[in-house]
Amino acid sequence: TSIIVHKDEFFYGSRGISSCPPGETVLGPPDSVVDLGNTEVTEEIFLEYLSSLGESMFRRESYNFFDHNCNTFSNEVSQFLTGRKIPSYITDLPAEILATPFGQALRPILDSIKIQPAGGNTFSRHNGQS
Repeated sequence: TSIIVHKDEFFYGSRGISSCPPGETVLGPPDSVVDLGNTEVTEEIFLEYLSSLGESMFRRESYNFFDHNCNTFSNEVSQFLTGRKIPSYITDLPAEILATPFGQALRPILDSIKIQPAGGNTFSRHNGQS
C-alpha cells in the first residue's frame, strides 16, 4: 500500500520511505484505490513528518514483510493526515496469510530476505528533494 498526497505517492519498503509520481511504483499501477479523504496538513509539515518517521519508526532496517510493512506505514500516515485508519481488510492481510499453513511455511523464507542498500536512513523523494 501507499499514500497519495500533495501530488506524490509515498510508500515504505526495505529501502525506507520513498516517493514517486502516482501509480509509478516498481509494482506498477494499483489494483484498487481507496479514497481516505482530504487533509489540511501542508506539504511542508507533511515532509517534516515523513523525515522524522524515516529516522525513527520507519527506518529501512525496521522493515519486515509481515509485521512492519507498507500497510503499517500507510495506516500511520493516513491517521496523521486524516485522523482515519486505512481499511482493516488491508491491515489484517499479513495476519490472515500467516494463519494459513502456506503462510507459516513461507514466513521463514520471507523473514530471511533482507534487501538493504548501503547508505543512511533519510527520506528520499523521487524529484531529488530530501
